[in-house]
Amino acid sequence: MGYPRIPLADCVPDLVATSRGDLPATLVITGGRLVNVVSGEILENMSVGIREGRIAYVGKDVSHMIGEDTRVIDAGGRYMAPGLLDGHCHIESTQLTATEFARAVLPLGTTGGFFDAHEIANVFGLKGIRLMLDELRATPLAGYMQVASCVPAAGAAIETTGSEIGPKEVAEAFTWGADVIALGEVMNFPGVVYGDAKMLGEIQATLRAGRQVDGHFTWPSGDWRLPVYAAAGVTGDHECVTADDVIERVRLGMYAKMRRGSAWHDVAETIKAHTERGLDPRRMMLVTDDRSSESLRDEGHMDFVLRHAIAQGVKPVTAFQMATINTAERFGVARDIGAIVPGACADIILLEGALADVNVVMTIASGAVVAENGVMTAELPPFRYPEEVLSSVHLKERPQAEDFIIRTPLEYGTVKARVIGVIENHVETEERMRELQAEGGRLRLTEELCKIAVLERHKATGGKAVGLVDGIGFREPAAIAMTVAHDCHNLLVIGNDDELMAEAANAVADANGGVAVITRRGRTLFPLAIAGLLSAEPFETAAAQSAAISRALAEAGCGLNYAFMTLSLLALSVIPALRISDKGLVRITPEDGIRLVPLFCEAEDAAAAEAV
Repeated sequence: MGYPRIPLADCVPDLVATSRGDLPATLVITGGRLVNVVSGEILENMSVGIREGRIAYVGKDVSHMIGEDTRVIDAGGRYMAPGLLDGHCHIESTQLTATEFARAVLPLGTTGGFFDAHEIANVFGLKGIRLMLDELRATPLAGYMQVASCVPAAGAAIETTGSEIGPKEVAEAFTWGADVIALGEVMNFPGVVYGDAKMLGEIQATLRAGRQVDGHFTWPSGDWRLPVYAAAGVTGDHECVTADDVIERVRLGMYAKMRRGSAWHDVAETIKAHTERGLDPRRMMLVTDDRSSESLRDEGHMDFVLRHAIAQGVKPVTAFQMATINTAERFGVARDIGAIVPGACADIILLEGALADVNVVMTIASGAVVAENGVMTAELPPFRYPEEVLSSVHLKERPQAEDFIIRTPLEYGTVKARVIGVIENHVETEERMRELQAEGGRLRLTEELCKIAVLERHKATGGKAVGLVDGIGFREPAAIAMTVAHDCHNLLVIGNDDELMAEAANAVADANGGVAVITRRGRTLFPLAIAGLLSAEPFETAAAQSAAISRALAEAGCGLNYAFMTLSLLALSVIPALRISDKGLVRITPEDGIRLVPLFCEAEDAAAAEAV
């Protein structure tokens, strides 16, 4: 069964005839409490008539539209709300294919989203984006694709990626259809501010195509360069972590996206821009950004984010607006989605109990009932990925324990080293300095630190960097390796034992991608053979394997909330303050932008002295 979303212009004659009663509706819903996100009201005893995939009529009585073959659903006083929209989401962060993602979120009330596939784009470029788009089109979701803007995120001088996307590729992607909706988050915000030709060219190609530009600006509140960034045409940003961040963006005409992912807990602070500071919420959106399959199973998707926002003091109807009409208006598609109004696509959810509970009991997508009582009722066709995508881990040679030795600038004595400091439930890190001991030209690892390494895996260059990370918490010899390493997705390895780090790296390589946790007691593997990012298994299996990784990390002493997701971002080269790529440590500051820095401060001092 297909779920076509026919353009409104092609539906007008039938919709008008159905609304008059001359053609029967294919589906009607009667006797519901309509959550009108346009007016901000709850309307009692309302009914909706649907012809094929669009809403023909909204009113008290739809009896004139009921024919012999019309399916009638009695809402029985339950709430009827528009299907939930995720205004910023990376499907790859769930480790699910688009089909399995749809299976996971449709029963939870999510009927559409704006998806930035820059993870698979960093591995396979436009081909990866097109594969995910084609798969999305076969699902009931109103799936809108964004063209990845930062492939690579910070440029070839900083990191190695599997592909590259520039202005020419961006322009080409916008020819694929109207559901290619925007330029994905422009993470190289320093490049935009300081006039990088590639970044400005991508933005210009987007604007010329009449599409939107999404942002990613992480310099702190009050920075004078945010208006510069906005002047380039960036009109939405999800990197808000404080109420001031939200207020600044809204005042500049941007949409502020408030994020509650698995490990990014920003809504509680950012929502205060509305609940405490009184800002009009019409340019505020609720989004997930990154949620694992495990957290989809255990917590939910946009339904969870809504409940969380309501718990912070947001009125229920306002929260629904932030996850429906506001999002649709931000991307210019409010005629089609985001509200239960005549002419719109028939994406409707029925909710039981109090509206604040967001208890979804039925999901209708594109005019068809696809889920009831938390279970999919629609069958989704399988999608086949080409062999090239199933074999994407290319190392120059098998990792050995010796690859993770850190050589020191001194044979013996004290050395000062930069350390990546993990902050739980936040995407940013800290640059921490530690005085450590050199023994025979090698670094002696202290108990609280782990090594962190990135091995290039796209072109078999042999590129590699090894650094230090604080905040992992391993209480025993342990290592984790993963090809999910935002955004270039090289092979990331973290551990406190060189032998186990090599074993974990090889386990992931042998599986053609995935996540492996290795301790002296055993190994836990989560295979991700599709581009090294996605599981080929059903949602339920992937969620169980993701949970097994979480348990293995916790048993080794890593108590971070959704630790795997937090760790997977330690190679993301455009978020402050300190990261690591296959080319070395990457520091991001407002003063210097993005640049490589040495692990040991002695080496930096020596280079500075030589330059003088």
